[in-house]
Amino acid sequence: MGELVIALPKGRMMESVVNILKEAGFISRDLNIEEMSRKLVFKDEETGNSFLLAKPKDVPVYVEHGAADIGITGKDVILEHGKRLYELADLEVGACKLVVAVPEEKGISRLEEIPEYSRVATSYPNITRDFFQQQGIQVEIIQLYGSVELAPLVDLADLIVDITSTGTTLRKNRLIPIATITESSSRLIVNSVSYKTRFEEINGLLARLRERSGN
Repeated sequence: MGELVIALPKGRMMESVVNILKEAGFISRDLNIEEMSRKLVFKDEETGNSFLLAKPKDVPVYVEHGAADIGITGKDVILEHGKRLYELADLEVGACKLVVAVPEEKGISRLEEIPEYSRVATSYPNITRDFFQQQGIQVEIIQLYGSVELAPLVDLADLIVDITSTGTTLRKNRLIPIATITESSSRLIVNSVSYKTRFEEINGLLARLRERSGN
């Protein structure tokens, strides 16, 4: 199968992604996910492939600069990264939405009701900026790196842009989604040079993934 270097996302997507790669034969079925998650870099002696464990938002960086041949991360992360990357497949796991959400007490139900120059807290400043520009709404963007839903509670922001899968966190913090910017799921991305030099190995993985999904 060759020796590909694959950047894997830490966190909520990791177990599903590892199981998919096991089914595709690119990770040994005997490898323990919990043991893998404690390492930053490891090599699977059975398949010959090596793996980097990174935060989902860092996966495109490792792939773009050639530290990894391929990587798996969310569509939301790819859009925010903004650089040219080859996106080869939707793994159809880790589904979520990137939404605009406002505090319940504001009584806002449509984008058109958002006051000009409102403060928007988000971990996705590029997507957020583009979205509101397209809507013709002037906002101030406040970039945060976690717990975005806290911002309206302490008057740091008037609304947020954040990912949600079940909506539970939004409801707990009395935030109402009023618009969906994009839907996201885990995607397979590839380094442009690797796609030429490791074409057979990468296409072999792609074929196995397609067999799995029935596409």
